[in-house]
Amino acid sequence: MNDAEERELLRLDPVAPEETERYGEHPAQVVDFFGRRGGPRVTVLHGGFWREAFDRSHLTPFAAALAGHGFAVELVEYRRVGEGGGWPVTAEDVAAALDHLGGPPKVLLGHSAGGQLALWAAARRDRAADRVVALAPVADLGRAADLGLSAGAVGEFLGAHPPDEADPMRLLPRVPVELLHGTADLDVPVELSRRYAANWGARLHLLPGAGHYAPLLPGRPAFGVLVDVLRRG
Repeated sequence: MNDAEERELLRLDPVAPEETERYGEHPAQVVDFFGRRGGPRVTVLHGGFWREAFDRSHLTPFAAALAGHGFAVELVEYRRVGEGGGWPVTAEDVAAALDHLGGPPKVLLGHSAGGQLALWAAARRDRAADRVVALAPVADLGRAADLGLSAGAVGEFLGAHPPDEADPMRLLPRVPVELLHGTADLDVPVELSRRYAANWGARLHLLPGAGHYAPLLPGRPAFGVLVDVLRRG
């Protein structure tokens, strides 16, 4: 399921943004804008297990599709493991991008590792957004490390740093949080979202039979569920 969804996502043609702005001097410190600036703002943090090999380009079709539904989408890039990122640099980039973008967006949305970063921001910023929506997030770093997700990605990300300041399971969110997670996700098991939701009272939307990338695929039922969640808030 995950492999088929990933291939489908990567077959989509990249979409050029309407604008790009820098929020720092590093080449990765940029934000792409899709859609009209006047729409409800959705700031997006991409996944890829925090690694340099995965940048924001795979989410440009997703960002453009959200813009087609009337949202003003801000797709954030950040430094990743292998290009000077990792903890805490990656989180510092997210904070700097949010500062650059001004007031809190309607939704801060993160997928996978980007979900971890969105949940971190939900706890560590005074008001990261009106709401945080996390898609298949790595919401429990301790459990993810125990499971060895993506060949030890959590250890690569944290390095010698303890997880206390990074792990969403240890960080009380300051804004409402909603999670969407496919029950057939093999990359980030739904167990992680269940544990986070139980721990902090977040609302969990299960996507029956969906894998890791389903909400990112325009035209898939899971994408429709996500658009409904974004509009409802």
